[in-house]
Amino acid sequence: MENLIQYFETIPSSTRTIFLISGLSFFLLLEKGIPLFNFDYKKGKHAFLNLTLTLTTLIINFIGASLILKATMYNSQESSGLIHLNINGQVLPFWLMVVCSFIFLDFGGAWFIHWLEHKVKWMWKFHIIHHTDQQVDVTTGLRHHPGESLFRLGFTIIAVLLSGASIGMVMFYQTVSAFFAHFSHANYKTPEKLDKLFSWVFVTPRFHRIHHHFTLPHTDSNFGNIFSIWDHIFRTNINVGEHEKLIFGLDTHMEPQEIENIKGLLLIPFQKYRHPVGAKFTK
Repeated sequence: MENLIQYFETIPSSTRTIFLISGLSFFLLLEKGIPLFNFDYKKGKHAFLNLTLTLTTLIINFIGASLILKATMYNSQESSGLIHLNINGQVLPFWLMVVCSFIFLDFGGAWFIHWLEHKVKWMWKFHIIHHTDQQVDVTTGLRHHPGESLFRLGFTIIAVLLSGASIGMVMFYQTVSAFFAHFSHANYKTPEKLDKLFSWVFVTPRFHRIHHHFTLPHTDSNFGNIFSIWDHIFRTNINVGEHEKLIFGLDTHMEPQEIENIKGLLLIPFQKYRHPVGAKFTK
């Protein structure tokens, strides 16, 4: 375990990029070979739009990386955070520190902020962009407004400081998190029984796909990033039978001319709020 975390402490950006591209390519091949939905769309154009949105967040991510590094350095210098608690002269074994930091980062830096984005109106207006995708595939995991990246960055830093995670632990978590973003959004068939079994602990394609259905209450369910246990604990999970009948997108933003161009998507948070069927916010 120590060797693994040491590796991620010094992992070059080029190697992480190779990991990300390899994962993306693998799931693109699965989508081509065993798709669940036969979308009538231009896959290249769709992917280009989602990748362009990712590029708009590069500056934020660059600044964020330096802030996260400073937070982990503070943890190391001050031995701060939950994983460094000294109880009766005893400290946690290293493997347990890694497990605890991983779980804490997933809850605070992913599940909780995702849940909050669905509950706080002005946050939701930025998160809408992710949900407007009507052809959910592996590139949908890259479809985020730069404003939303700021929210997630802030909560990630808080989770890092509270957990006491080292930079190696954070990099390890973020690499696994990126894989799960590809894994859970990709449009491919999975064995139903096996998917359901794993979804008791992990976010699977069938589990997360429901979150992208275009109407409430499905949209406000299944918030998990890596672990689905948070949704089971807080009773925010929903199951449906025939996934082939799911419709992706948002009932408030279904016009292609608005959601298929970068300018229209970036402006959505600054437009008047539209009430969905089921009244998400009353004021």
